[in-house]
Amino acid sequence: MTGISTHVLDTSLGRPAEGVPVELALHTEGGWTVLGTSATDSDGRAKDLPAVEAGSVVRLLFDTAAYYARKSEEKPFFPEVSIVFTVAPEQHHYHVPLLLNPFGYSVYRGS
Repeated sequence: MTGISTHVLDTSLGRPAEGVPVELALHTEGGWTVLGTSATDSDGRAKDLPAVEAGSVVRLLFDTAAYYARKSEEKPFFPEVSIVFTVAPEQHHYHVPLLLNPFGYSVYRGS
């Protein structure tokens, strides 16, 4: 099994994005099956997502609209961010950081 964690940084504020809802889902023949949900803590981290089987295709779905709704009345350009990736058999853990601002985002495979 492979652990999954994430970290969301609000680059427009230069600090962690607290309270971003995160969903981890598994791709199956019938579509997506939700494995677990979380929200980022005061450090912008979601560390309690469930482990997944090696070789799986998974999706991290970030509800950025909920995060920005607490910050501003203006709707964000990207109401959600969906990151889909394949879990390699030799990996014991994946850390997937999201760098977020109101008009863009960047994601990468962390360590």
